[in-house]
Amino acid sequence: MSKQKLVVIGAGMASGRMLEHLFENTPEAFDVTLFGAEPRGNYNRIMLSPVLSGEKTFDEIVTHDADWYAENNVTCRFGETVTGIDRENKTVTTPKGELSYDKLVVATGSAPFIIPVAGKDLPGVRAFRDLDDVDAMVEAAGKPNAKAVVIGGGLLGLEAAAALRLRGMEVVVLHLMGHLMERQLDPAAGFLLKQELEGRGIKIHCEAQTKAILGEDRAEAVLLDDGTVYPADLVVMAVGIRPEVRIATDAGIHVERGIVVDDQMRSSDPDILAIGECVEHQKTCYGLVAPLYDMAKVAAATLAGEDAAFRPVETATQLKVTGVTLYSAGDFADGEDREEIVLRDATAGVYKRLVLKENRILGAVLYGETSDGGWFFDMLKKGTDVSDMRETLIFGQAFQGGAPLDPTAAVAALPDDAEICGCNGVCKGKIVSAITEKGLTNVDGVRAHTKASASCGTCTGLVEQLLQATLGAAYNPAAVTPMCGCTPLGHDEVRRLIKSKGLKTIPAVMQELEWSSSGGCAKCRPALNYYLVADWPDEYADDYQSRFINERVHANIQKDGTYSVVPRMWGGMTSSAELRAIADVVDKFDIPSVKVTGGQRIDMLGIRKEDLPAVWADLGKAGFVSGHAYAKGLRTVKTCVGSDWCRFGTQDSTGLGVRIEKFMWGSWTPAKVKLAVSGCPRNCAEATCKDVGVICVDSGYEIHFAGAAGLDIKGTEVLGHVKTEDEALEHIVAVVQMYREQGHYLERIYKWAKRVGHDEVRRQIMDDAGKRKGYFDRFVFSQKFAQVDPWSERVSGKDKHEFNPMAVFQKEAAE
Repeated sequence: MSKQKLVVIGAGMASGRMLEHLFENTPEAFDVTLFGAEPRGNYNRIMLSPVLSGEKTFDEIVTHDADWYAENNVTCRFGETVTGIDRENKTVTTPKGELSYDKLVVATGSAPFIIPVAGKDLPGVRAFRDLDDVDAMVEAAGKPNAKAVVIGGGLLGLEAAAALRLRGMEVVVLHLMGHLMERQLDPAAGFLLKQELEGRGIKIHCEAQTKAILGEDRAEAVLLDDGTVYPADLVVMAVGIRPEVRIATDAGIHVERGIVVDDQMRSSDPDILAIGECVEHQKTCYGLVAPLYDMAKVAAATLAGEDAAFRPVETATQLKVTGVTLYSAGDFADGEDREEIVLRDATAGVYKRLVLKENRILGAVLYGETSDGGWFFDMLKKGTDVSDMRETLIFGQAFQGGAPLDPTAAVAALPDDAEICGCNGVCKGKIVSAITEKGLTNVDGVRAHTKASASCGTCTGLVEQLLQATLGAAYNPAAVTPMCGCTPLGHDEVRRLIKSKGLKTIPAVMQELEWSSSGGCAKCRPALNYYLVADWPDEYADDYQSRFINERVHANIQKDGTYSVVPRMWGGMTSSAELRAIADVVDKFDIPSVKVTGGQRIDMLGIRKEDLPAVWADLGKAGFVSGHAYAKGLRTVKTCVGSDWCRFGTQDSTGLGVRIEKFMWGSWTPAKVKLAVSGCPRNCAEATCKDVGVICVDSGYEIHFAGAAGLDIKGTEVLGHVKTEDEALEHIVAVVQMYREQGHYLERIYKWAKRVGHDEVRRQIMDDAGKRKGYFDRFVFSQKFAQVDPWSERVSGKDKHEFNPMAVFQKEAAE
């Protein structure tokens, strides 16, 4: 039986979930072609706010990567817009031609509503709908003293405002109505939310009518009707969305507010289905993800010829702003036939309000304490009579039926169809079944098999309670987290078995340790490649295909597909000859941007991929080597000028920094490693927020470790004090080698140190001279096989470079 041709327009969350269901149930029924206007596949748009704030990376929110599409034989045409549908001939048209279909699914989503004011088209005015918007906002936030105005105090607007504030911008939120999130919150909860956000440094201006966006070449300010002007380098429009239905309208498909569909998600053309935010079902359009996932499941069943029906659903709302706990569901408007129950605790910042009619919950607003949201929501959907619990209802599930329930018993008492994960529409019964049938023991396992807690994460506590309730005494919250879905083994166990079994290739690891996937995945292959490089430096041949793109090409890929190159400047030192060489390369290859980095180096941005070998060659002739700015390895050693020039300097911090960097560069590590050496306690090189840092003092060198200044902000721990430069080098190398041997792939030093214990690190490095020397010697041995200059390797095609850092160490010590 030949496959039918299925064309899907829109590569978003709804169509992605539909394809998952389709491939699970009828994997051989369709040849699938997927069009997406964005130049990328399906990612979790719910999590764009954490990406904007810097709490997550884009890679962490990708739902379907290239391997997934390839495994399911999906023809991906991303960045290609479908411009027309010919229903009579059953074809779709794009700028590249026509494609026929047997079945067509329209999942075009929604378009942001842009208020029609003067200046709305100026550069610097953005919506908040996709990754391109996020990238533009991050770029704007990177400018000194940058200011943002967010128009719209709903869910998206507040998430954008909080994220931009975390990026360091001055942020003003303009909201037309009298209180924030008026569709989801009553005035009292809106007041608490305003108070919380203002406490974070975000200015809230309600009853604000935008008159114009001011500026000549780009947005510079926002003008209100009352004459108020707010300066703005960035203006974010977050005032609402509208179903994107133009292609359906042009094709003559029945459209009202959205594409009108029946219970099976069929449009007025039976061979064309529609799902997602572009859809209207029984006069309702949905913007939250749970009903969209219900649509996806029904559409997959319809395509497979199975019986299924989409039913109107109640939806609940949670705000994805770190530290703000808010839950809203149903209808909470006042009315003569309604009564309300309110609990206020001003000191604790807790507010709860239930709206009842005829002893049934119509609406719930919870602020500050939301653990009972799911329980209230379940009763709301079912129309449960709450007469018997009326007096204690507002106190939550734990206070019903006699003695108070602990949280685990409360979640165990929920019915199987109670919704646990609103983002992904996962009920309690599905999670419990997965735990028992698949032998799941931790949240990661539940997340992998059910998607519960895989989005905003607010239901993670409920999932943990379900695990405890289901497994009882067998539940171990400290159970091993698998490396990935290909193996039940954790990182530590894999590292132990690689050594104990003498496994020296990726295929050997996967065979001996019984990997479920023949070729591994994007999570485990880079990790295994690192572990084998670290454990068998003299025998294992580095597998470049198991590295991320930046490490494969030895340059940092940028959002436009070009690359940046950063030559190494030892300890931040340079010369006029080196600067001239960089200038010549910039001119020769027409490099558009040159940036001085925080690591005291020069970054050349916008280099074409085909120019990389020639750029490396020219820089190499001038004496430069790779700065490894792309690497899970040693990046930089930042220094101050120290005793050579500074009147406060106690030691030669520059000389020590250069010595450390020349000794350790080229070494791979579980994650990036940054060092710094400051010449005195004034700490101009910022050594106390680095992975490893040195503070020079009159009596020697104070060594620090386990700092962070990225997504997490953490001061270093003191490792100890040594008297000489040689001792400082030995201790620094030893602690990095300990991390290399024990760290999980992509685990920064501060996370590794917390996991193994700061005191244990001090014991092994400061107190046990034998262990310290062992770590040092193993690092020196591995450096004999390290890539001294990967740029040269890429140009010449060589795999290895002979290098003996011990000889360098002895030579420098002698001098």
